[in-house]
Amino acid sequence: MEPDGSPSPFRHETPEERADRNLVELLQELRVVQTGVQIVFAFLLSLAFTSRFPQLNGFERNTYVTTLLLTVIASAVLATPVALHRGLFHRGAKRRIVDLSARLAQVGLAFLALALSGAVLLLMNVVLGPAAAATIATATFVMFVGLWFILPWSLRRPRQSPRTPAARQRPKAADD
Repeated sequence: MEPDGSPSPFRHETPEERADRNLVELLQELRVVQTGVQIVFAFLLSLAFTSRFPQLNGFERNTYVTTLLLTVIASAVLATPVALHRGLFHRGAKRRIVDLSARLAQVGLAFLALALSGAVLLLMNVVLGPAAAATIATATFVMFVGLWFILPWSLRRPRQSPRTPAARQRPKAADD
């Protein structure tokens, strides 16, 4: 740790140790997200067995089916890094597993954002009507895109001040 509490810009680890650490961190993150996906999936499955489900109109049924399938896809994509790790364990492919798994995590988050927005659309359509549902679901989706994709992307880009020489910029962190 640096005196200001930020992580040290240099880690003393080999590329293999870095790949190991990155994979462990990624799998830990995916465990947290996968729990949320499972909760949404269970909620959606239970909806079909409620007394009000037969009263859903065509749009609501289509939204339900689409949302359920998006949740299944999110679950499959977010679990794929575990399968990759199991299938390629001890084959010297850790860096490839980490790189592919990081991309799969992003794709899985995109499907999860769509699924959660679909669940919001369905529920708000039943509770508040189509106009409010569309507005709230759109705002929900924009929030996910902003927090899960735009914010990390914007923090990843190096910021150069006109007064700061490039040579004095902080080195790239080793937790890539």
